Amino acid sequence: MMEAAASFRMNFNQNSALFRSQTKLTSTVSNTSKVLAHSNSINKKNSFVRGLSLSHPAQEFVGTTCRSAGVSTYPSDAIESYTEIKEEKIGVMLLNLGGPETLNDVQPFLFNLFADPDIIRLPRLFRFLQRPLAQLISVLRAPKSKEGYAAIGGGSPLRKITDEQANALKSALEAKDVSANVYVAMRYWYPFTEEAVHQIKRDRITRLVVLPLYPQYSISTTGSSLRVLRDMFRADTYLSRLPVAIIQSWYQREGYIKSMADLIEKQLQIFLNPKEAMIFFSAHGVPVSYVEDAGDPYKDQMEECIFLIMQELKSRGINNDHTLAFQSRVGPVEWLKPYTDEVLVELGRQGVKSLLAVPVSFVSEHIETLEEIDMEYKELALESGIVNWGRVPALNCTSSFITDLADAVIEALPSAMSISTSNNTNTIIKEENDLAGYFVKMFFGSILAFILLLSPKVILAFRNYII
Repeated sequence: MMEAAASFRMNFNQNSALFRSQTKLTSTVSNTSKVLAHSNSINKKNSFVRGLSLSHPAQEFVGTTCRSAGVSTYPSDAIESYTEIKEEKIGVMLLNLGGPETLNDVQPFLFNLFADPDIIRLPRLFRFLQRPLAQLISVLRAPKSKEGYAAIGGGSPLRKITDEQANALKSALEAKDVSANVYVAMRYWYPFTEEAVHQIKRDRITRLVVLPLYPQYSISTTGSSLRVLRDMFRADTYLSRLPVAIIQSWYQREGYIKSMADLIEKQLQIFLNPKEAMIFFSAHGVPVSYVEDAGDPYKDQMEECIFLIMQELKSRGINNDHTLAFQSRVGPVEWLKPYTDEVLVELGRQGVKSLLAVPVSFVSEHIETLEEIDMEYKELALESGIVNWGRVPALNCTSSFITDLADAVIEALPSAMSISTSNNTNTIIKEENDLAGYFVKMFFGSILAFILLLSPKVILAFRNYII
């Protein structure tokens, strides 16, 4: 696993220049001229286009992947070619985070989360500390996290909702005359990605579409899951030959945009004066270093997503003010700003009285919506002077949303191709197999780590991680 993570980062940095050169985005709403103008302005500052180029290491294990799923990702002849593969045994893998189903699951779930090198990104020299550090953080953080899960019923509803989405997607595909098995693959809790992959092998799937349930791509979500998949597929003879297509991001799909706009339009009606309510988009944050140093496209994709949703609302005559902020930061490092809690306080100072919160990076209810937004942020907003509070529900199994996901799967099928192998990975593995060099790194790394852990600043940083 350490070798795979190393390969991922090296290849990521080596290809960043290529990502920066790919600047064209596709619009997916009716007002195409305005959307394209906005997309072009975003592209000028993008270090890495939405949905990644084919040279991205997370995509190396497939011959062709969908950079993103727009209104029509493929030419008509490719879509027509789907009739030639209808007789195959099709699988769809839904990627999601996972969540503890009971309070006893909280600490091991947190360990799995923090043991992921795409969540806590340690330098190569200190990567041997990943699991001990994850154990420490998970044990110390578990009591507070348990309080949050206890407040929403004693566990995360994410598995139940994702299973429901999988069943709904299977039905939506069948309604379009596509028979497919749909698998749920959670990153940090049951059913783990490994379980889904083993079931795919048992079912002898002959063509697979990988669909992350994250509208926007991030290294820490979709990227992490794809890294695990890449390692598993490369190591298995059957999987290495399986044609696979990946839909890496789909935030710009017309069906998704309209589904979000429908929910916002409906929830605005709870206010006595809907036109005065500010639309408050709250997205899950990521560390700034992911964007600035690693080229994560998440921030740009999120900003474009908000623009597209607001364009759809304006086409319906809804011209409310709106803003975007980022929630769920943890640890001593800088995360994407502005922060949700700080913006809520500032809006109260500015005299905003009605606020509609929109959890834009989530398509399922879980602790960040049910506890963090519905409880913590609502209380803070009311304390800050906001009088009228509303919250848009997650999409969950909204029919228009599920139907659009089914369309995305069908569009992706013709692009599926089998695995290719990266020479860069072999180079990294060879380097790590140099045992003498490895133990030298371990020795000096241990000494330096011990010194660092005695530093008051580092102790304070650990406190920030576990609070």
